[in-house]
Formats: sequence, structure tokens, C-alpha cells
Amino acid sequence: MKQYINVMEEVVESLVTFMLQSPDYRLFCKCEKCKTDIIAYSLNNLPPHYVTTEEGRKNVFENLNTDKNREWVNKRIISAIHLVHNYPKH
Repeated sequence: MKQYINVMEEVVESLVTFMLQSPDYRLFCKCEKCKTDIIAYSLNNLPPHYVTTEEGRKNVFENLNTDKNREWVNKRIISAIHLVHNYPKH
């Protein structure tokens, strides 16, 4: 069992899943390959936030859960969605 987790990875995975369900992206491919490409591209443009405890995880979530940080993360995800849409690998 892993002793550490990247909280940013959890955040990005859930946000990508949520965003791809929105009407704004109804014409975008939602296959598993495109979804994982979006997540990977997003994570490559965001800093990791590794933690080893549940308390650490909660602290990172609290720090990331500000309007400024949500906007910052969302911009990178939106950029990744458009990039993968324009250059799909399937």
C-alpha cells in the first residue's frame, strides 16, 4: 500500500470528470484515452501536493479550495481539454 498520495491528482481527476459532464463540453470526446490525456496534461502543468496523512490531505484540500486556486487549476484543465480536443491521440 502506498504511503503517500498526490492530492492535486485527486483534485484534477474529479474536476476533469465533472467538467466533461457539463454542457460546455458536450461536443468533446469523453473516451478514457482523451480523459487520461487531459488529466496527465493538466498535472504536468500543476505542482504536485504529496501528503502522507489524512490530516495533511485535509490541509492541502483547504489550501487549494480558495477562489483564486480553483480558478488557477480550472484554467489549466480547460487548456488541457481544448488541447486534447484539437489533437486527439485516437
